[in-house]
Amino acid sequence: MSGPAVNQTTHPDLAEFRSKLGKIKESIRKRFNNGALASELVYVHAKETDQLLSLVWAKFISQNSDDIALIAVGGYGRGELFPHSDIDILILLANDYHEQHNDAISAFISFCWDMGIEVGHSVRTVDYCVSEARKDVSTITNLVESRFILGSKSLYVQLQAWISPEHIWPDKVFFKAKLQEQQLRHHKYGDSAYSLEPNVKDGPGGLRDIHIIAWVTKRHFDAENLHDLVTHGFLTQSEHSDLVAAQNFLWQVRFALHLIANREEDRLLFDHQTELAATLGYKNGKHKRAVELFMMHYYRTIKELSRLNEMLLQLFSEAILYDSSDNRVNNLNRRFQERDGFLEVTHDRVFINHSSALLEIFLVLQQNPKLNGVRASTIRLVRQHCYLIDDEFRADLGNRSLFMEIIRQPQGISHELRRMHSYGVLAAYLPSFANLVGQMQFDLFHIYTVDEHILTVVRNLRRFFVEAHQDELPLCSQIALSLPKPEILYLGGLFHDIGKGRGGDHSALGEQDAREFCLHHGLSNYDTEFVAWLVKNHLTMSMTAQRKDISDPDTIAEFAHIVGDQTHLDYLYLLTVGDIRGTNPKLWNNWRASLLQELYALTRRALFRGLDNPLDRESLIRHVKRLALALLEANNVSEKLAKRQWSHLEDEYFLRNSAEEVAWQTQAMIKIVDNSHVPFVMVSKIGQNKDTKIFTYSDPELIDPFAANTTALEKLGISIHDAAIYTTKDNYVINSYTILADDDHDDSVAMSDEEIENHLRKNLSTPSNEWAPVRRRQQRRLRAFKKPTQVTFSSDPQNERTIMEVVTIDQPGILSRIAQTLTQHNITARIAKIATLGERVEDLFALEDENDEAITDEKLLETLKNEIITALDEDKN
Repeated sequence: MSGPAVNQTTHPDLAEFRSKLGKIKESIRKRFNNGALASELVYVHAKETDQLLSLVWAKFISQNSDDIALIAVGGYGRGELFPHSDIDILILLANDYHEQHNDAISAFISFCWDMGIEVGHSVRTVDYCVSEARKDVSTITNLVESRFILGSKSLYVQLQAWISPEHIWPDKVFFKAKLQEQQLRHHKYGDSAYSLEPNVKDGPGGLRDIHIIAWVTKRHFDAENLHDLVTHGFLTQSEHSDLVAAQNFLWQVRFALHLIANREEDRLLFDHQTELAATLGYKNGKHKRAVELFMMHYYRTIKELSRLNEMLLQLFSEAILYDSSDNRVNNLNRRFQERDGFLEVTHDRVFINHSSALLEIFLVLQQNPKLNGVRASTIRLVRQHCYLIDDEFRADLGNRSLFMEIIRQPQGISHELRRMHSYGVLAAYLPSFANLVGQMQFDLFHIYTVDEHILTVVRNLRRFFVEAHQDELPLCSQIALSLPKPEILYLGGLFHDIGKGRGGDHSALGEQDAREFCLHHGLSNYDTEFVAWLVKNHLTMSMTAQRKDISDPDTIAEFAHIVGDQTHLDYLYLLTVGDIRGTNPKLWNNWRASLLQELYALTRRALFRGLDNPLDRESLIRHVKRLALALLEANNVSEKLAKRQWSHLEDEYFLRNSAEEVAWQTQAMIKIVDNSHVPFVMVSKIGQNKDTKIFTYSDPELIDPFAANTTALEKLGISIHDAAIYTTKDNYVINSYTILADDDHDDSVAMSDEEIENHLRKNLSTPSNEWAPVRRRQQRRLRAFKKPTQVTFSSDPQNERTIMEVVTIDQPGILSRIAQTLTQHNITARIAKIATLGERVEDLFALEDENDEAITDEKLLETLKNEIITALDEDKN
């Protein structure tokens, strides 16, 4: 938005006003950096802006005019002005006949813009304001929180009278509209306050949640400030203090954010979080970085604010929406009753007289699913009496039994655990859990705080048992129905990450906590050790599937020995799936699902044979060939023709590929009659989960296929998750890839299988010096991470290979740069396993030298390491 320029010769004092504005901005910045609080400065900034606008107003508008007024609206209307907040004004007129003011208004607005105040303005009569306010809840809200600055005060009083609830937007209608507005706003942000880059103003638990309380308070109770809620009995003095403390903290964050970004910015972007932590005085702790301590404070603040917002809005609902004369009461027991569909205590001393009711309330809710929730007055009582949950409370047999009864209920488990967390009961009952509230890790892998992640995992586990969700993950639902004791799984989920944030191995710390809890709560020794084992090994299955070669019988035998029996395998599989899906929704995809299902099936088969009778390589190869032949015969391919193709292949090929892949690739190789068909490329969706697979068959004398393929795929924005390279007995090279579209990059290209085939075929036929480099933009979030690349080597004597692990920050072109470096040294990557964990990439390569052996030349390994680090880190500086 811009206004017509003011001629500086006509207004020689424009430079003076620019100087005044600059001094205000600089003074605000200096005072904040010198320790002044945002809770003071937002009002100072608004007041000084009032004074400056008043001086400008006086230059153009006559002080004697009684038909025009300058009104502040929006945040400026509340008298709260952050360094780069919008300055919204309303120029209020008495009637439509205001030609005498047109030039003056235009000059006023132009002068404001020219001196550097980008005002958002509207010019309206009282009647027009009222007419527009009738139509839109945002407009009436702006007018409700408006503030008179200068001009005709009587005109402003007239406007306030006409927009009162007696004329437009009665209390009930206004409250319903604001409630719906908040629900829509929360939904826009995923209904979660725990996003990686939360919005301090509009996100759930943000400043806007305080604003809605203030708007309803002002509209319904004609209250001028939040403290009036104490007078009206909606807040206790302690709750008011908590609300003000939360607001002041968020103001401090938002104020600093504006200064750091040097613009209006309300998102806590990764780019700013570390600098914000330093600006606000956070220091690195023993086990947590300064930025993690800052974000923990932030998440705990918005969690508390969300609790207060929920409680107050429910109190407002009871006062404004519901007819208190109805009051239908139904006694549930001596401690609880239902009133108008909501649960409440029978009297205010219930928790004093029966402290166990602090747990019982959640059991009652589980057993009465038709209840709409808990009355706000009872929520307050629960929160106020959490102090009763002490060591004596936790040691009480009745309370321990109540908690386990909640965990063993057939419904409402995850819902009530979340409610327990919201009311502060879960953290009080499980002190280890209290340490996790609001704890985050400064990365892109864990998108939830630890407490939120744990409850999300429990919810995921619970869904496996719910009939309505059986179509989501049919295998998980099928396994879940066979579990003898679901509570073992739920407890595994509840404790799997409870050891985080203390330093050391969180799995081992959690194992100890789980064991103590289970013994304390009366579980048998077997069940106790089962839960402890789940917690200790909760990462084992995902690490085995994603980081090891599960086509190797030794890998399966090793994992089978860890799980020991089918029951442990079933529980661990479900916990692993629930954990991955609860860490980051983008982590769960067909590729990971296929890996875990394959590991589950292979381990189940190994357990069925017996741990002392593992499958040998020859048996596995015969098994794969037998299944592949059956698939080929169904597609009219004879056994003789198939075996002729297979005679060119080494045994490892059959170990690393499923029967479906062998059958599919065999049909492809049959089509290759002579060298005119080379390079040959085929793309298709294979297997139960319809993973997209790529098969290429090429002559390595012409070009390195791994380097060619990875370069082509990365240029297309296609993410490679798994790669295998085989050399046939007649010296052709087969490359096999599992791919996914890279949805994280805006410049990824959606392509058909045929288009991918054409791109790969072209690159396999083009000399490497003619390949266009991978030039795709790195995600904005990733630029906040500068960790240098790490390259390590280890030996795999059984397969006579060298294992190379590369850990680096995600960026376009990683695989192609590594592949081209390997090619320059005549090194072949036989296996590549790709893991992208948020901002971090952890890639494993099984390497062979030009003699198809492990690399023993230490000098070569050091050179390789340095060249890969240089290739991957050149764009980070």
